[in-house]
Amino acid sequence: MRFDIITLFPELFEPFLKIGITRRAYEAGLVDVRLWNPRDYAEGNYRRVDDRPFGGGPGMVMMAEPLTACLTAIRADRGQDRDVAPLVFFSPIGETLRHAAVQRWSDSQGAVLLCGRYEGIDQRFIDTYVDLQISLGDFVLSGGELAAMTLLDSVARLQPGVLNDEGSHQLDSFNPALDGLLDCPHYTRPEQWEGQGVPAELMSGHHVNIERWRRDQRLRLTARLRPELIDAARAAAKLTPQDEAILKAQNSL
Repeated sequence: MRFDIITLFPELFEPFLKIGITRRAYEAGLVDVRLWNPRDYAEGNYRRVDDRPFGGGPGMVMMAEPLTACLTAIRADRGQDRDVAPLVFFSPIGETLRHAAVQRWSDSQGAVLLCGRYEGIDQRFIDTYVDLQISLGDFVLSGGELAAMTLLDSVARLQPGVLNDEGSHQLDSFNPALDGLLDCPHYTRPEQWEGQGVPAELMSGHHVNIERWRRDQRLRLTARLRPELIDAARAAAKLTPQDEAILKAQNSL
């Protein structure tokens, strides 16, 4: 898959693409990342990409012309239209990024990712070219670069051969393999740390009991922190009678 990133700060991506487990996806070409600076497509001696907003107000607005020229170059280089490689804009008003969407992206041919800066982007460009807006949550970042890295990282770790253990991502929170529940707590050496031990079930060596403990912990944690995920699992008939008994006991506490 290929992701083309429109950004005024391509240098921010250099360490991200070279460090950590997910670098394997980029080095092996499983996730092909290409960086495009709209300033390279701006006209004039100053290569201007932003201007003051009509109507006044603070900040600057990214201009439509250099973004359009940049996007046109990307489309020509990819040889694909927006149906295959949609233009994604990271914005606070966008759809919140969730695991199901990440899974869909990991099975796709990629996209063009637009990283905004300053006060925003000329709405006319958004209305004409943007196919999807994505948000990481109810907060505002200084630019879309961190959001783009988040999407890339979440997609890259799902590619075969990227993680040391192929089954690692199957045990992540929100994964369908866990019925969309949160993951359980994890422990490692030493067995005693600052007066705190490890749950006896994990030390028992009894695999059935260990898996039941982990399932119970996932249910309890999810019911306490994200009850809507329990409702979704129940609606999808993912909960067993034993699961329901655990949740009933949790509610009675």
